[in-house]
Amino acid sequence: MSDPAVIPAAAAETVPDFTLADTAGRGVRLSDFRGRRHVVLVFNRGFT
Repeated sequence: MSDPAVIPAAAAETVPDFTLADTAGRGVRLSDFRGRRHVVLVFNRGFT
């Protein structure tokens, strides 16, 4: 990876909790989904 701030996580690895904004601007924490079978994160870089 070229960005030193990016640390990839392996499958089934527990990652630190973090908060991101949803499409409406509300904060969503990763821990809100703890205990669910699958969590999929999608990061859009924008439409160019």
